[in-house]
Amino acid sequence: LCLLGAPLGPGAAARHRGAQQCLSLAGVECVLFNEEYLTCTWGSRETLTANYSLYYWYENRSPVVECKHYLQDQGISIGCRLNQSEIIQFQPFHVLVNASLGGRTLEIPSERMQLQDLVKPEAPVNLTIRNMSSNQLQLTWTSPYPKAQCLEHAVKYRSNKDTSWTEHQVKGDVFSLPSVDYEKYYTFYVRSKINSYCGSTQLWSEWSVPVVWGSNSTSKGTAEEQLHWFWIHTVFIPIASCLLLLVLVVLLVRMERVWVILMPRIPNPSKNFDELFITHNGNFQEWAGVPKDVVESFKPNYSENICYVSELPPKESYEPLWESSNHPPSVMPGALAAPREHSPYKNSYVGV
Repeated sequence: LCLLGAPLGPGAAARHRGAQQCLSLAGVECVLFNEEYLTCTWGSRETLTANYSLYYWYENRSPVVECKHYLQDQGISIGCRLNQSEIIQFQPFHVLVNASLGGRTLEIPSERMQLQDLVKPEAPVNLTIRNMSSNQLQLTWTSPYPKAQCLEHAVKYRSNKDTSWTEHQVKGDVFSLPSVDYEKYYTFYVRSKINSYCGSTQLWSEWSVPVVWGSNSTSKGTAEEQLHWFWIHTVFIPIASCLLLLVLVVLLVRMERVWVILMPRIPNPSKNFDELFITHNGNFQEWAGVPKDVVESFKPNYSENICYVSELPPKESYEPLWESSNHPPSVMPGALAAPREHSPYKNSYVGV
């Protein structure tokens, strides 16, 4: 677009030649990001030289309103941002841009727009791969877009031995890869866009952060996650283990008493009796230090006489015990013979 007007520079040459000021403006492009905010842009700092103002309105609904939040690049307005409270879907939307240059103003109207056809969802997140039966992989994800039923998705993947990407259109949030080679590793991406039931658009979201699966993938996740786990496994864990081992050694050396309390030694009483059996040959009195006079006092110092007892036969078959022999029984020394006339039995003697 070019704005013709009076010459801007001084001098006769300029006055006779006139001047032509051109506004480099290809048009206004509006995008509704994830139904959270709307941006309308009309160029960049390198191509814009005028001052621009944006006005918008909804057909048969609201008055013309000037943009409240301009997007600027080094002091030059290159776009406008509308918050969620200023967005109305399924209503015809109009935009008007005013360009001011050299005291002249040029109005640049835009075409009639439907905001539901300008929605660009946010990229899917939380990509997860699961191993299924028969060498099958299942890829799942979630979308930050508030109306998941209005989305369709595209999945692209390739192995480390492929030269091109394979892309599939997916209606839901699950994708199954029927056969995989465990000798390869695979990289997956997912993106989303509004389906035909909720709008008419070709605005796809950005590709998601990749997820990796396979033999050369130490962990299933993004490259950033793999680098993170690499540092944890190779640097942090060995250093932490060495420090912990060093602390335990210091504690064991300096806290022997605590160790004795936690793990007490089992006493060995046999050492206390080594002197009894080795030095004193099992003599308990000598080992215990009992005086000899006390030991002698416990020894017996008396004797007892022997007592002979004879069994008397019954009275019916009574015979003197000495009739069967030629000599009567002898009487023990010191024994007293009881008189015959006073004994209840004949020819019997009891001596003590």
